[in-house]
Amino acid sequence: MTINRRVVPAGADIGSWRAADEWPLRTFTWPGGERGSLLFLGGRGDVFEKYYEAFDHWHRAGWRIVSFDWRGQGGSGRLSDDTLVGHASDFAPWIEDLAAFFAEWSARTAGPHVVVAHSMGGHLTLRALSERRIAPDAAVLVAPMLGLRSAPFGPRLGARIAWLMTKIGRPERQAWKSNERPGVPMKKRQSLLTHDVARYEDELWWKREKPEIEVGPPSWAWVAEAYRSTLALQGQGRLESVTTPLLLLAAGHDRLVDPAAIRRAAARLPDARLRIWGPESAHEILREADLVRDAALAEIDSFLDARAQAR
Repeated sequence: MTINRRVVPAGADIGSWRAADEWPLRTFTWPGGERGSLLFLGGRGDVFEKYYEAFDHWHRAGWRIVSFDWRGQGGSGRLSDDTLVGHASDFAPWIEDLAAFFAEWSARTAGPHVVVAHSMGGHLTLRALSERRIAPDAAVLVAPMLGLRSAPFGPRLGARIAWLMTKIGRPERQAWKSNERPGVPMKKRQSLLTHDVARYEDELWWKREKPEIEVGPPSWAWVAEAYRSTLALQGQGRLESVTTPLLLLAAGHDRLVDPAAIRRAAARLPDARLRIWGPESAHEILREADLVRDAALAEIDSFLDARAQAR
């Protein structure tokens, strides 16, 4: 069913939630039926407006939808003086925010409770699971950032270079001039994210309507921490300790996150199912052309039907 992706869904509310240190996070809440409660977590630089179409699909299936912008991006303030830089010197505050939000949300909503997370949100979700900070009934990781595309360097050399860059200049400065990765001009950004021009244009439209939610390139500190955190998650026993049922969706030709790292993680996770697309999918699987997007939503529906039943 076609919806207007440039309108806040009827019945939904955009509000605010305060973290333990009083930092305000912008939230999206869409009450729903009796299927359960779904928490959606976006990626680096994401805003929840980009996912209204997916939210509509799940809401029609009876899920109550909640989402929030990560601290330091979207409508949840900034962590550096440059409002267009996606800065973070440590991912730990994001884990704390997620743990506290999840605890409050799961206590006041009916189950089953599931998490669907994209890219950086997928990494933070898996890290929170491995650290026993959240306990959903099931989780879906969409193009999760379990390794960075760092060719021609390997991840450990890439991590070393990023760390050195934080020492020879301001770590909060932007790591490159534009786009999601270095060496790709802004006009080619769409090809990194989705083959669907209309869905890509939706994001640009929302940023024109609400310029305060836009975030550009990451800082060198973010890049260094992303390497450190993804490498740490690969440590012995970390993934093997996660017993939550997981569905991992990946794009085999993803140019932002490393699909090989996703494959390796899926093989180590005790209860994980993996679906990989070929060149027909770029990074934003839930915002791809219908052939990919519809198949991804069907995979998620099937997984949640089987593994996230009401108790």
